[in-house]
Order: sequence, then C-alpha cells, then structure tokens
Amino acid sequence: MTTEPSFVLLHLRLVGGLLGVLAFINLFVPGRYRWREEMARLSLLNRQIFQAHNVFVILTIALCSALLLTSADTLLEPNRLSRAVLVGLTLFWGLRMVMQWLFYSPRIWRGHRFNTAMHCVFSVAWIYMTATFATALWFNLSLVK
Repeated sequence: MTTEPSFVLLHLRLVGGLLGVLAFINLFVPGRYRWREEMARLSLLNRQIFQAHNVFVILTIALCSALLLTSADTLLEPNRLSRAVLVGLTLFWGLRMVMQWLFYSPRIWRGHRFNTAMHCVFSVAWIYMTATFATALWFNLSLVK
C-alpha cells in the first residue's frame, strides 16, 4: 500500500484544524461544567494547580494545532526530529484514545444524551488523530533509505 504525501499532508492539516477547534472549545468547558462552583471545594493549592494545568493543556493543544497548520510538511521529511515528534504525537493521542474508554466511567455518559454524543464524537476524533499521526510516521519511515 502506498500513501501519497499530499494525502498524508492533507490529513495532518485537518488534524491541525481539529486541534485548533478543540483548543477553542476548551475555553468554554469551565463554564459548561461549572468548574468555578466545583473547584470552590478544593484547597487553594489544588485549585491553582488545576487551573495552571488547564492553561497548559489548552496551550499545548493550540501549539500542536499551529505546528500542523504551519509546518506539517516538515513532519514528512525523513529525519530524527520529525520521527520523534510523530512518535510523540502518536503515543500522546493514542493514550488519549485509550483513556476515553478505560479511564472515564461509563456512568458519566450512559443515559445522558449530550455526554453520550460527546463520548462518541471524541472517540472518533481521538481515533482519527491517532491514525493520522501513525500513518504520517509510517510514511516518514518508508522514506528512510
């Protein structure tokens, strides 16, 4: 099976767009799930750690989006750095995909229309992202002589 570089590049850029949307959506998660009220029960230290981690999660997602939207073609160049980045992205989003099913309790989404829909949407998104990064890695490795 041969994969055209333009096909892989298109999907890397689509993932970049998807990650940009995800970073934007994450700005509204605290309000949707009433984090202010939920976190009021935490100690100041735990609340601030949670808030700082949330900022850096959104920043990481936004930076991955920027990387893919501006430099996806360089990830297809056969060198150690591009392979290392693709291995990291494949592992990161692959683990996120696994966690969608093994970490989050089904009690959160079963019987709740919105949560079930989001569980399905994000399951598909994580599968798509993981498959895209794995395909790009496979393509990159196939160029090594």
